[in-house]
Amino acid sequence: MAFHFHNADHAFRCPNRRKIKAWLLDFASAHQKTIGEISIVFCSDRYLLEINKTHLQHDYYTDIITFDYCEGNTLSADILISVDRVKENAVSHKQLFFNELLRVIAHGNLHLIGYKDKTKKDSIAMREAEEQWILRYYELHP
Repeated sequence: MAFHFHNADHAFRCPNRRKIKAWLLDFASAHQKTIGEISIVFCSDRYLLEINKTHLQHDYYTDIITFDYCEGNTLSADILISVDRVKENAVSHKQLFFNELLRVIAHGNLHLIGYKDKTKKDSIAMREAEEQWILRYYELHP
């Protein structure tokens, strides 16, 4: 089991990494999963746009891309997060940056357990689950 925090082309240093790891372990346990290898990679808008174009054939900015390598009940993934987009979304949604960061990390992990977000109904369910997991972070780490 391993969590890794990396930077692609951004100097961002993720705060509270130990607490985030404990939160993600709780997430896995709550869904009867174990953690394999999860890498969270922080990058710029430009970097993630190129990944989006190259690997998904999408020509638009996004805050997160999750590459799912799960096998059975083991969660494994590369989760790429645009720090630029998280900052902008935090401002536009009137959220603290850290809460928006937790939201996108939860979002990536929810995809790993089967959540989708392509339809309005799925997006609503995803958003509700993200909010529940942000609250859970603060329950674990008051």
